[in-house]
Amino acid sequence: MHKTRDNKYTFIEKKNSKGGILAAQLAGVSLALLIIDSVLSFAFQGSAGAIVGVIALAAMALSVYGFIIGMRSFNDRECSPKYSVIGSIFSGVVMVGWLTVFLTGL
Repeated sequence: MHKTRDNKYTFIEKKNSKGGILAAQLAGVSLALLIIDSVLSFAFQGSAGAIVGVIALAAMALSVYGFIIGMRSFNDRECSPKYSVIGSIFSGVVMVGWLTVFLTGL
């Protein structure tokens, strides 16, 4: 908020953090790959082989990278932290989901 001379308050809109937006997008892509991977594994009755594994590793790497970018985007004081929070939490949840899939598969 910014106070004017007339004792009125105006709200200054901050731009969204590019890192937060990217983190949210990476989490969305990782979640989509999780769903695609699950459908492929179900369609091939668990014998999809290396295709499912490569997709899973790439998607988990995307969620980890999205989480790191989301956390780093909090340092930008001139931007709104809205997408940084959304991207970090969403990437973290997807990352835990992938970790659960990997540990269940072992």
